[in-house]
Amino acid sequence: MSDTDDRGSRPLPPRLDPRAGRATLPARGGAGSTAAPRPGTARLAIGARIIAGLLSLVVLSTAGWGWYLGGVADANVNRTDAIPSTGNDGTSGSGAAMNLLLVGNDSRRTLTKEQAAELHTGDDSGLNTDTMILVHVPSDGSKASFVSFPRDSYVQIPGYGQDKLNAAYAYGYSRDAGSDASEAERQSAGAQLLIKTISQLTGLQINHYAEIDLLGFFNLSSVVGGVEVNLCKPAKDKYSGVNLPAGVQTISGEQALAFVRQRHGLPRGDFDRIVRQQTFIAGLIRKMLSDNVLLNPGKQRKLVEAAADSITVDKSLDLFGLASQMQSVTAGSIDFQTIPYAGDGKDDAGRYILKLKDQQTLHDFFAHLSADGTEATPAPAPAPTTTAPATVAPADVKVKVYNGSGTPGLAGSAGTALTQAGFTVTGTANADAMNYTATEVRYAAGDKALAAALVAAVPGSTAKQVDDASGGTVQLILGSDFNGVGQAVTKAAPAPTTASATATAATTTGEDARTAADTSCIN
Repeated sequence: MSDTDDRGSRPLPPRLDPRAGRATLPARGGAGSTAAPRPGTARLAIGARIIAGLLSLVVLSTAGWGWYLGGVADANVNRTDAIPSTGNDGTSGSGAAMNLLLVGNDSRRTLTKEQAAELHTGDDSGLNTDTMILVHVPSDGSKASFVSFPRDSYVQIPGYGQDKLNAAYAYGYSRDAGSDASEAERQSAGAQLLIKTISQLTGLQINHYAEIDLLGFFNLSSVVGGVEVNLCKPAKDKYSGVNLPAGVQTISGEQALAFVRQRHGLPRGDFDRIVRQQTFIAGLIRKMLSDNVLLNPGKQRKLVEAAADSITVDKSLDLFGLASQMQSVTAGSIDFQTIPYAGDGKDDAGRYILKLKDQQTLHDFFAHLSADGTEATPAPAPAPTTTAPATVAPADVKVKVYNGSGTPGLAGSAGTALTQAGFTVTGTANADAMNYTATEVRYAAGDKALAAALVAAVPGSTAKQVDDASGGTVQLILGSDFNGVGQAVTKAAPAPTTASATATAATTTGEDARTAADTSCIN
């Protein structure tokens, strides 16, 4: 086996061990400085490290010496004044329910040149937060919902107008704190403006805040012995350094970081990278909830020490209380989603942006999420109906999914659902146009039976023989009437005329919904 293929199982080199202390960041300019994101630089996907650090504390609740470990965590964790006194006025659910914002900065300033080269991190892109995840935990701790926010989401940043979401922290850090502010005050100002932005966007009150540094990721992933992931096809990318075969495998260290960082060569770019982050977090959760960790006090201690050294949290977050609150959580009761979005475009400066759903739709979505006892969980794909007889088994049907609906990411989520339903998905891509109104199943001569099996899984879709289809593989062209695998297609409903119009299904389930128990393959 080559050195490259074996990188995922090698221990982290000694020179990459987490530092003893946290280096301070260089001071930024005052009120007149700018913090606009620099395009084209590689981005770190840090969400996996954040939740890994926090959820490692779940093991405290099962250990007889948990109070000692809780003391270790609380005594060593970094604290920041992140929660603003104003501008964070939404609802936070009932009782002791919690909304926690997980954040990762993409700065490489704590890495040496040698470490940056080893990890394929590229140039430093500043203080922009490229990974943001809202975690909602109900008062009884029975479940948790994780909602990812794409970095290019075009939002209203209080005091600065419309901009990409990943610029909010940088504006607060470099402008709101003032020219004579200390480093701690700058970091607090950045966190507070980001929380205000997320609160305004979601209609929720953010109770707590957490962020993590880069090197902490290695300790957390290696302590648990690596994380299991499942790739639909091999992944190899010179920018991130990822080099992994297809199929189920355990990754850690450099390849774990490369796995969650890759965006080049993925069908949906950053959207597939978000799914990578969520999948890695899910695998880490499964590993932490396994007997291998829960019954190993030594491993628990190492996890707590690594988490405490790697994360920064707000001043009021009770780490042991969080662990106790989540004592009964299981992988199947943790769901991952992406905030509902409407499409992409460009801003006045010609930059790529992601357009989110309207404010009422977003607020309805998060209100449902935060309603204790009724949090949104992705429904499993219903079994194929019998309205059209399946003449062959789904496992014998190869499908290529094309998105012609105009809804970003639909091909990927449909492909995942088809895989869960037993079909063999060979790939996903955009269709030749984004204005298909009707969903079609296209097939080559002699493949009518294969097409019939797929039509049965998407009731109401139409089958059509075409000359450009490859024999043995059917094509699913998603139109605007597509509602999901196992769901009958419907004609698009008229656009609501008022902000108070009835919310659509997107208000209860976001994009790319899956649970931590889902082990189906991903891009």
